[in-house]
Amino acid sequence: MRIGELAARAGVSTRSLRYYEQQRLLPAERTSTGQRRYSELAVDRVKLIQRLFSANLSSRTIADLLPCPRAGITPLVAKTRLAAERERIDAQIAELSKARTQLTEVIAEIGRPMNDCL
Repeated sequence: MRIGELAARAGVSTRSLRYYEQQRLLPAERTSTGQRRYSELAVDRVKLIQRLFSANLSSRTIADLLPCPRAGITPLVAKTRLAAERERIDAQIAELSKARTQLTEVIAEIGRPMNDCL
């Protein structure tokens, strides 16, 4: 399928598809006139890429994680790496939650009689 059709079916812009190709996230074959052609599997791949970007993963991380038999990335390896990314995010959430609690406590104390000024 051509780039416009893939963009419409996957719900993304053609600019995004070009970026994905540039980042080596989405392979495209070229016709003799240089037009991009994609397989039917590209629709699902683009949707997966979008979901991984929504999970705040970088294009570099996504490229490392996408299952691709040619690159030796099996679904099990990808799943393990994604689980590790989730654990990293969970740790960040925990740290941010602690910081938020501290700020909430400080905000609650402002206005109470204190010995020192803030």
